[in-house]
Amino acid sequence: NPMTDYEIYVFILCFTVFSLLTLLFSYMIATITRMRLKLIEHGFEDEEIIKEQRKKTRTDFVSVVMTVLSLLVCLALLFAFLFSLYMNITQSKAPNGIPSLKVVKSSSMASVNEKNKYLTEKGLEDQIQTFDLVVTHHLPNEEDLEVYDIVVYRIDDTYIIHRIVGIEEPNEKHPDCRHFLLQGDAVANPDQFPVLYSQMQGIYRGERVPFVGSFILFMQSPAGWLCILLIVFAMVAAPLIEKKIENAKKKRWAMISVPASVARRANGGSSVGKRKRRKVSLSGGRWYFTFFFLQAKYLPGSCKLSEKANDSCEKRRLSPNNRRK
Repeated sequence: NPMTDYEIYVFILCFTVFSLLTLLFSYMIATITRMRLKLIEHGFEDEEIIKEQRKKTRTDFVSVVMTVLSLLVCLALLFAFLFSLYMNITQSKAPNGIPSLKVVKSSSMASVNEKNKYLTEKGLEDQIQTFDLVVTHHLPNEEDLEVYDIVVYRIDDTYIIHRIVGIEEPNEKHPDCRHFLLQGDAVANPDQFPVLYSQMQGIYRGERVPFVGSFILFMQSPAGWLCILLIVFAMVAAPLIEKKIENAKKKRWAMISVPASVARRANGGSSVGKRKRRKVSLSGGRWYFTFFFLQAKYLPGSCKLSEKANDSCEKRRLSPNNRRK
């Protein structure tokens, strides 16, 4: 069925909001990622990097678990998306041998009206609540339908699930067909017009999943589809960002894991205690943090790989000459 003007309006509105949110989150994620990379590059996360290297096996295990969970979530979202498409396709078709799923949107079958004595007398307790997901089966032959069966019938583009409360056999008013009187359990009076067999779409045999329909209706809406796209975008972007940060940490670890004596020789024997003053932009050139930091070879973690180098570094730090500097 073609989309109504309201549905087109809702789709355009949701798409606009989705686009704006995507741009906003993309900018925020890119800015935070740049800040994080600069902090790693200039040594502010060295302690965390050293701890991660000590617990590398545990970190790898957590990474594998998170990857598996992400795959499971992606599969669940894919299933929800395909299921909503299946519901949209089968919603307007009568089941032909294959059970059809439909969402109940009204409360006309949710309770027992006190005027409908036949419900209690016959022990009919198969009421259907709002937002239940019901299974409808292929409609039996017309002569096999009985009073108190629950069927789905169609009026224009509306589907109604009600109980048969009366059957009028062909007579002078309608000699060629039977008329079925249908009524909701929570309604005091039968439906306004009798229903023909040709209007019926399926029969309900008591199979339902409570309250799942609200989620399915959301998933069928443009807002639901756009939310799925936003989640998928986040789940695709997260591993890429994580990999970039992990590469930066590995690069930093390669620098701070070099013994101080080797690093000093590589730098032409520069003074161990010498400090540098650097200015680092943390968000695209707008805000700046000016700070002092030691070069990689002077950090405490730089001597972890060699006990001898560690002692040497410690003596140089505590020497009177370096203190004066």
